[in-house]
Amino acid sequence: MQVIRPVGRDAGSKKYDILSAMMAHALAGDKHRQRQIMRLMALITARYNWQRNELSVGQREIARLWCVDERTVKREMARFRALGWLEIKRQGARGRVSVLELDLDRIMLDTKAEWPNIGEDFVSRVGGATPAAPADNTVVPFRRLSVEPGEGLWAAMRHHLRQEDAALFDAWFAGLADEGIEGGCLTLTAPTRFHATYIQTHLQDRLIIAARRCGTVISRLRVLSP
Repeated sequence: MQVIRPVGRDAGSKKYDILSAMMAHALAGDKHRQRQIMRLMALITARYNWQRNELSVGQREIARLWCVDERTVKREMARFRALGWLEIKRQGARGRVSVLELDLDRIMLDTKAEWPNIGEDFVSRVGGATPAAPADNTVVPFRRLSVEPGEGLWAAMRHHLRQEDAALFDAWFAGLADEGIEGGCLTLTAPTRFHATYIQTHLQDRLIIAARRCGTVISRLRVLSP
C-alpha cells in the first residue's frame, strides 16, 4: 500500500484523501463507529497539526468540542490508542497536556476495505502496491506458507495479518515461527538475520496491534534469527 504523506505540493489533496477514507469507513459501519470516527475527524480538522503530526489539546477542550463529559473523552481516546490510530508522542507533565500523533499508515490500512465505496479513481490514487523491502543479498528465499487453521495467539494473528494485507503477509510474516509468550513478550523466529532485523525495525507495531486485536495485549516483541 502506498503511504500518504500530507506534505509538499499536493498536501491539500492528500489531507482530503485521508479524511475521505475515514468518512467512508465510518459510513460503512453502525452508528457507534460513525460517531467515534466523526469525533476524531472533528479533532483533526479543528486541532491537528498536519505538518508536525501533532495533536495537543486537553480533555476539557475535547469534551467541549464533542459535547460530552471528560470520562467519555478518556474512553474514546483510549479506544483510538488501542486501535493504533493515536499514539503518545510526548507525555504530559507539570500542567502540560500530552502531545499525540496520528498513525496515518494504520488509519489507511484499517479503512482500505471501504475505499471502493469512494470510487475506483480513489483506489488507484491511494492504493498502489506494498512497498518492496530494501534489496539484500543475505536474504534466503523461503517457501511461501499457507495460512492453516490453528489454535493459539499466533494462529489468530496470522489469519488477521493475512486478511489485512496479503502481500505484506507473504513477504514478511508467513515465514515467522512462534516461540511462545513469556512475561508479556511474544517471541518469533525469522528465517534470516536480515528478516528478523527488518521485522523489529519496520513491522513491530503492526504485530503488537494484531495481537491486541486478537484479544491479547503484549508489551514486547522479540524476533530471533537462526
